[in-house]
Amino acid sequence: MAVHGRPDRTPEVRPSGRNEQPGRRRALALSLALVAGGTTGCAPDSRASAHTVDSVQETLNARAAALLNRDEQGYLAVIAGEQTELRAAERKVFRNLAHVPIGSWAYRLGAVRRDGPKVYAEAELNYRVSGYDTAPVVVPRRLELGLRDSRWFLTADRPGKGAAEQLWQQGAVTVVRGRSSLVLAVGRPVDRLRALAEAVDRTVPAVSRAWRGPWPGRVVIMVPGSLEAMGGLLGTPPAVYRGIAAVTTGETGTSAAVPADRVIVNPVAYDSLGDVGRSVVLAHETTHVATRSATSAATPMWLSEGFADWVAYRDTPRTTGQNAPELHRSVQQGELPATLPADHDFSFGGDQATLSRAYEGGWLACELIASRWGEDTLVRFYRQIGAGRERTAAVTKAMHQLLGLGPEEFTARWRDYLRGRLA
Repeated sequence: MAVHGRPDRTPEVRPSGRNEQPGRRRALALSLALVAGGTTGCAPDSRASAHTVDSVQETLNARAAALLNRDEQGYLAVIAGEQTELRAAERKVFRNLAHVPIGSWAYRLGAVRRDGPKVYAEAELNYRVSGYDTAPVVVPRRLELGLRDSRWFLTADRPGKGAAEQLWQQGAVTVVRGRSSLVLAVGRPVDRLRALAEAVDRTVPAVSRAWRGPWPGRVVIMVPGSLEAMGGLLGTPPAVYRGIAAVTTGETGTSAAVPADRVIVNPVAYDSLGDVGRSVVLAHETTHVATRSATSAATPMWLSEGFADWVAYRDTPRTTGQNAPELHRSVQQGELPATLPADHDFSFGGDQATLSRAYEGGWLACELIASRWGEDTLVRFYRQIGAGRERTAAVTKAMHQLLGLGPEEFTARWRDYLRGRLA
């Protein structure tokens, strides 16, 4: 999974962000996928017989079918009767999901080990949000089951290795639908969620005009109840995202058959913004959603983050100095950066001034390309690099073919541009 974040340079805001690093990314009428056991890359353990694996899969299939049928009794029936805490927790999860438009929900077994009347299994929960996900979201789970009357019942269901929390594990999910947006939230006022959906709906056409290429044109927004809950959804310490108004998570690459990106909003930081700040944040994050399929390991972060900022700032009335205060200060002090920002300069856990200068430098590099060679060339430049196999070769080739420059000459032009715009 990839995560993108950006420091928002609106005067009243501390960093907002998208946190995605290129190259990683990440009634049964609804479409129930009942998956046979052992189909993942991790084959069932030889100590568990094929019959045991099939029986465990049947239990999980029954659980999935009950969830999609909104059958609470059936969903809880596969949990061992003595597991009262597990039943209570799963009852909350079932009810928290009541309004979420789940299109599919299935379990795929990995390694399965049997120890007498107990089974220990690695599994993947695969689910899709109807109308948004073209492929399932995959959530690792560690399951334990016990044998009762020749049937397997769940006795434990825990997060698998590397698994983050899901929104419905944090509380009842409120759902607000816009024309081009789906807002899923926990513990947030409905009127604010409607305003957020309307703001995203206004942003989508603006992003489409700038990106000028096909993309789904739909955005999934998740709003947890607190900064701590945001950290839970991202599987990272919440302090990393303090002051970050929003991040976008998803899988980068050229295939469209992936789960929809999720824009995760930090309610505290986002609510502190003014209208311009919120508009910039949403345009930046929505641009990451639009460009996801054209972003790859070959895409440098100065380009992916700079392009998102270029889109976000196109329709704002602010000056270059207001949008790039850290670089403005550096340039006025005679301290021009020697090179384009490196990927590590975009780390949220590092120095905030370095982080801000990285975003500002990436934005002005994209603005330079758009102003000197044209907006269409900037989009082609982005797409061509994203389609490359290796970064240095892809960037060098795109610069030569589309800009008529080598990397060193482009960097020199960029430094001159910074001086001219910010001195």
